[in-house]
Amino acid sequence: MPPPNLPDRTCLAVVLAAGESLRMCSAQPKVLHKLAGRSMLAHVLHSLAEAGTDKIVVVVGPSHAAVAAETKAIAASAEIAIQTERLGTAHAVLAARAAIAKGYDDLLIVFADTPLVRPQTFAKMRQALRGGQNAVVALGFKTSKPAGYGRFILENDALIAIREDRDASEAERTIETCNAGLMALEGNRALALLDAIGNANSQKEFYLTDVVTAARARGLNVTASIAAVDEVLGVNDRAQLADAEAILQMRLRTKAMQEGATLLDPGSVTLAFDTVLGRDVVIEPHVVFGPGVRVGEGSTVRSFSYLEGATIGTNAVIGPFARLRPGTELSQDVRIGNFVEVKASEVGAGTKINHLSYIGDATIGAKTNIGAGTIICNYDGFSKYRTEIGAHAFIGSNSALVAPVKIGEGAYIGSGSVITKDVAADALALGRARQIEKPDWASLFRHKRKEPGSSMEEPKAAGASSSGKSKDDF
Repeated sequence: MPPPNLPDRTCLAVVLAAGESLRMCSAQPKVLHKLAGRSMLAHVLHSLAEAGTDKIVVVVGPSHAAVAAETKAIAASAEIAIQTERLGTAHAVLAARAAIAKGYDDLLIVFADTPLVRPQTFAKMRQALRGGQNAVVALGFKTSKPAGYGRFILENDALIAIREDRDASEAERTIETCNAGLMALEGNRALALLDAIGNANSQKEFYLTDVVTAARARGLNVTASIAAVDEVLGVNDRAQLADAEAILQMRLRTKAMQEGATLLDPGSVTLAFDTVLGRDVVIEPHVVFGPGVRVGEGSTVRSFSYLEGATIGTNAVIGPFARLRPGTELSQDVRIGNFVEVKASEVGAGTKINHLSYIGDATIGAKTNIGAGTIICNYDGFSKYRTEIGAHAFIGSNSALVAPVKIGEGAYIGSGSVITKDVAADALALGRARQIEKPDWASLFRHKRKEPGSSMEEPKAAGASSSGKSKDDF
């Protein structure tokens, strides 16, 4: 369901992304860890864009150039604000003071490590600000295990306070409506409310949750907006990252099946955030999709295949045990079989590459057959080169095509050939040594090896002695 449209209200979103990665035990900033092939920060930025925000400011730490770079890669118009000191969440929000002061109608305050909030939820929070009915909207969730979370103290749907677990009374600890941390503030009051927050607490920090008290002290309305538990999961360590991945994968699988794809064993299929599966696509168990894959209608991806950056036409069959790498473009009715790897190649309609082959940096015409064990030798240690294979060609098994090379339409390549020169259309090309047969050689060899004290070495390839002369006899 699309988020509610709020065209008459402007919106600024401040994304707090200055956290370290200590509990992740990682050198990489926490918010750059990925879910379904996209960083947590990117998930948040995309959801905010879908919710209709006009401006985004991302608050980062002073040493987080990578977070700033990721922000600009996802949302070029976003601003970066630096939190030079870590003095609490409200202090972090005020790193974006200049943007807040411009007077947007709505201010959303969100966390880059809470990546699963849906655009509809952001829009619902904004909706609660409309018409001045509330100055503050706090996002919460309900759980039967509230221990450790701040509790929402509610009276007649009004939010009276957010009580931290350690400060809650016995009665308040039974409350199951908890704080998710995200806020929406009325834009023209936001700075005054944020500036009113003090740090008279044991940590000497400025807590965003105190904005509730600041608003109520001014006689302003404060309300709660409730989201599903699976939306507001915060990610602080690897276990929570895995939990978030599981939630997101379930969403992606459900969406794919609702749109007409069959997943035979959904729990064993891993999708990327942007995987597109056409109607009547069948995905067998244990298939992994990296980013950038589109699968055309009626196609089948068989078990234990890995696909990334690939476009697959209609009624194709991939796998089992196939690997499609970035830049792969397969037309309709293509067959890619077991233990075949394709990279940066265009494969024409009806072409078959069924067994144990590597196809890299190639263009292959329609209805061509690539035999088992065919290798395209596309790299010389310094540069990559392309191979062109025409329509209706036949590449015999165990062939090596040394790029750059062109194989004409309808040409035949004999099995076991090494092709280093272009082959004309409809020609037969053979690139292998002539077969030599030596009658009785094998039996004589075995007999000689059985003689006591024999020091005879194994015959060299093609009957050549170490001196280079023909070795016709013993």
